[in-house]
Amino acid sequence: MIKESCGIMGVFNHPEAAKLVYLGLYALQHRGQESAGIVSTDGEHLYTHKGLGLVSDVFDESSLEKLKGHSAIGHVRYSTTGSTSLENAQPIVSKYKGGTLAIAHNGNITNSSLLRQELEGRGSIFQTTTDSEIVIHLIAQQSSNDFLESLITSLIRLKGAYSLLVLRPNRMLALRDPSGFRPLCVGSKDKGTYLVASESCAFDIVDAQLLREIKPGEILEFTPDGVHSHHPFADAIPTFCVFEFIYYARPDSLVGAKSVHSIRIRLGKQLAIEHPVEADLVISVPDSSNAAALGFAQQSGIPFEFGLIRSHYVGRTFIEPKQQIRDFGARLKYNTVKSIIAGRRVVVVDDSIVRGTTSRKIVKMIRDAGAKEVHFRVSSPPWQYPCFFGIDTPTREELIASSHSIEEIRKHIGADSLGYLSLEGLKKVVPRTIGCCFACFDGNYPGGRPQDFHKKILEMPFSIKKT
Repeated sequence: MIKESCGIMGVFNHPEAAKLVYLGLYALQHRGQESAGIVSTDGEHLYTHKGLGLVSDVFDESSLEKLKGHSAIGHVRYSTTGSTSLENAQPIVSKYKGGTLAIAHNGNITNSSLLRQELEGRGSIFQTTTDSEIVIHLIAQQSSNDFLESLITSLIRLKGAYSLLVLRPNRMLALRDPSGFRPLCVGSKDKGTYLVASESCAFDIVDAQLLREIKPGEILEFTPDGVHSHHPFADAIPTFCVFEFIYYARPDSLVGAKSVHSIRIRLGKQLAIEHPVEADLVISVPDSSNAAALGFAQQSGIPFEFGLIRSHYVGRTFIEPKQQIRDFGARLKYNTVKSIIAGRRVVVVDDSIVRGTTSRKIVKMIRDAGAKEVHFRVSSPPWQYPCFFGIDTPTREELIASSHSIEEIRKHIGADSLGYLSLEGLKKVVPRTIGCCFACFDGNYPGGRPQDFHKKILEMPFSIKKT
């Protein structure tokens, strides 16, 4: 299973800011299901509520009423750095010599271990095991009385991916790292109300309008005086995570003014061009590959059917019966429609193969349902390298494509044929106006492999541009 990166949401200058954030987090729930939290401000104090579980588990009417004020930020989390525990739930709130602040972070700071050692050596005491808390400690140790200057000086030390929301009693700041790994966009609602979210689908649920994406390296500062855009960092090559298009983002979101759904349709069409097959029907591994399967069907002329049904009520834990049930985990999540599959040649479209374990179980379920042939198609290239920029992926040794040929993977999952989208085909489909990171497929990590950052961090040529 791939774990998505976190989701963040912020609202500035609205009488029901916390409730709007709460609704936005519902729309971003697919980006994190381990914990949820909201911090609000009334201009003087910060109010916090967070907990483990889904948004619906963490908040109720009573907890939302306690989140006073006209501005708020929220977070849903999957852990990429730091364990799953209440202390690691975000936003993180801290009080230091410069006042109070809260931070919500989506991404992964690749030099966090080095920075944490350095900060602890200077006396910092960490309350969490997340890399996000490092930003707060860096800010607290700055000598400047200007918060924006302290923030920028702190961010210069960071390597990796970070889309951040920072809430102070009198302002909200939103920013992306100079490479723009993780998404972040800004919208508006009513006069003088601004919203920031990981994805535009969070604006739809509250009737807000998408204005634009926050640019890589940009800091948007929302104050009572208006919105101020700062570009303090040296320009970097944009490296947006391509898996946002393939899997992570909701299909109803817009990225780079492009529909995620339409891009996935095109991925499926390109896949059908590269790996045609004679078959009777196309089915998806729901839900993330639905659009790619539909595109494959449209291009190939093979009818699309819902041959696999996914349960949307599978929680994080479940009680397995003592008497062993074969492939219990897969059966808990998926079931076949035997009347559609029996006696037919089936094309199964999925967005990726990680370890191959789930794919193998799905192929077996489809064969058990009576399929005559099973042809597996993947709407991304072979996944050979782990991600270090905000996605919780297995080590390279656990990624089946890193050590097995496509033919070996085909035999392992039990399919009659197996075809992956080529890297060239993927690059042909994704918007050319958005520079993407393809490191999980080709191993070309922006800036080098993360372990190399530790060696180079002190000699990196950082610079700040005046705004």
